[in-house]
Amino acid sequence: MSSSRRVYLIAAITLFAIEVLIALFVRDNFIRPYIGDVLAVALVYTALRAATPLKLIPALATTLAIAFAIEIAQALNFLDAIGLRDNTIARTILGGVFDWFDLIAYGAGAILIAAIEHIRKLRERVGQ
Repeated sequence: MSSSRRVYLIAAITLFAIEVLIALFVRDNFIRPYIGDVLAVALVYTALRAATPLKLIPALATTLAIAFAIEIAQALNFLDAIGLRDNTIARTILGGVFDWFDLIAYGAGAILIAAIEHIRKLRERVGQ
């Protein structure tokens, strides 16, 4: 595994741990629903970068496609359609309620990722 993939793997594991902690212990109307969604986008992105050769734009586009597909599935009551509305794991992973603000949170997560990646590239150039 390349060193950059290792960095993404460590980031993905860290983000997953943070998401689990938020899911288990945070009961509010901002961090859990919105910061959690921003971090979920970062988690999917870092996992993709760790597991695939995708670069920034394709990985970010794939990440947003996954996030938006899940949100659209919520709008279409997908969990009801497949009989998993009462399944805690399915509801945790796929969510249960469509919210326009979630789409904004996903976009904010994508912008944050792009900014962090840009800063990383600038630092690499300066360090060379």
